[in-house]
Amino acid sequence: MSNSIKAVLAAAALALLGACSGQSSDVEEFVVVDPEPVTAEPTFKGKY
Repeated sequence: MSNSIKAVLAAAALALLGACSGQSSDVEEFVVVDPEPVTAEPTFKGKY
């Protein structure tokens, strides 16, 4: 293969490695909080 094709493939491989290595360091942590219910649940009143 010619030197120009080898250079392009090497640059593409370096770009791929650089793009893949940056993803593991950007980890976002978040907390999910359940909202309280809007209405109260019905209670037992003794009938049926």
